[in-house]
Amino acid sequence: MRLLGRDELREPREPRAFLVAIAKGLLFDYFRRAALEQAYLTELMLIPESEHPSPEEQQLILEDLKAIDRLLGKLSSKARAAFLYNRLDGLGHADIAQRLGVSVPRVRQYLAQGIRQCYIALYGEPL
Repeated sequence: MRLLGRDELREPREPRAFLVAIAKGLLFDYFRRAALEQAYLTELMLIPESEHPSPEEQQLILEDLKAIDRLLGKLSSKARAAFLYNRLDGLGHADIAQRLGVSVPRVRQYLAQGIRQCYIALYGEPL
């Protein structure tokens, strides 16, 4: 479906290798999302059952987490980690730079990329 949505779709030089690459990407996405779901369920088991969200709310939360994962999946692994360290853990630029082994200006670039992806998700591609 993603391929059909492209403006320009060229015929691959190596169709089998192209299909293998697509299949690997789909498997990677599947396992990443399954790990995300398992992490959510593990965290859910740490809170008292009386505070658990309803099954419907749990499903909505999982859908939101998967949407966020798709959104951040467009970033490099370091940009994604920097964005999550900043937004979820509240780490500053210097702390993130040290954890990722990059410069503070690079962390700023990573955070800008994450914010840009959020903007695109909310408002569409900027002009």
